[in-house]
This record gives sequence, C-alpha cells and structure tokens, in this order.
Amino acid sequence: MSVLLPNMADFDTIYELEEEDERIVSEEHLVRYCPEPVVMRGAGHITVFGLSNKFDTEFPSVLTGKVAPEEFKTSINRVNACLKKNLPVNVKWLLCGCLCCCCTVGCSLWPVICLNKRTRRSIQKLLEWENNRLYHKLGLHWKLSKRKCESNNMMEYVILIEFLPKYPIFRPD
Repeated sequence: MSVLLPNMADFDTIYELEEEDERIVSEEHLVRYCPEPVVMRGAGHITVFGLSNKFDTEFPSVLTGKVAPEEFKTSINRVNACLKKNLPVNVKWLLCGCLCCCCTVGCSLWPVICLNKRTRRSIQKLLEWENNRLYHKLGLHWKLSKRKCESNNMMEYVILIEFLPKYPIFRPD
C-alpha cells in the first residue's frame, strides 16, 4: 500500500509502508473487544437429531440496550412457529422409521434425516431474513449453530446471537 505523506519538504515523495503498518485494525483485535455471544438453548421437551421443539422467549439481560424485548420475542416466536409446524412431522417419521428400521436396514430413517435438514435450513433462512431486516443494523448477528450439550456428550442446535464489531475490518489487498 502506498501512502503520500504530507510533509512539506517531501511533498511529492511516495513511501512504502511495511506490512505491519498496513494492518491498522485486524480482525483478531476487534474480536477481542466484542462481548461473548449469547447462547439460546432449546427449551422444549422433544428433541429430534439435536433440534429442540422450541426456544425460550425470555429476554437475556445482556441484550438490554441493543434490541427491544418485543423484537427479540417476535423473532424467537417466528423460530418457534417454524419448529411447531415442522417438528411434529419429523417425530412421526422418526417413530415410523424406528419401527421399520430392522426390516429396512436403517433406510427407513432417511426421510426423517432429510426432513430435519429441511427444518434447519428453513430456520437458517428465517434467521438470515431477521438479520437483514433488523439485527445487522443493530450490530447483532443471529445464527443456528451446533454445540455440545453441557450435561452430556450429545450435540444440540442452539441460536447464537453474536455481537458485530463496531468498526469496519480493514483487509489489505
């Protein structure tokens, strides 16, 4: 990167900056100053392949001043409505798949695996729509993420609410 320094004696001189000087603000530097993401774990009583049937609508105190509690609750309710629409079908297919598992050598579980993947994708699209509509403007990013359960060695899907850096990230070419 070339920079023209405004020194009167060397007004027309162009100096090359070293690579370390070019990285004024690095991504690692900004990530250090961002708060830890908020983890919204599933609060339902049914879980199919790590995806719970609902998320808790209780407003986390960490988000106070970042987003209105009503907006937060509306977003969680949209996710819960998507889960309420899709998960009962997944559970029925899972039960049918388990009953026929021995006869089909496990192939009867494929429909529920595909339906679960479709449910996850619809939630991801919903969260991306919410991000573009509101949360990116507020400095937040919602995403569905796979995490290890705290109580056991199983994996679960959680909603991560990440804080975006306040300053744009400078990437040298």
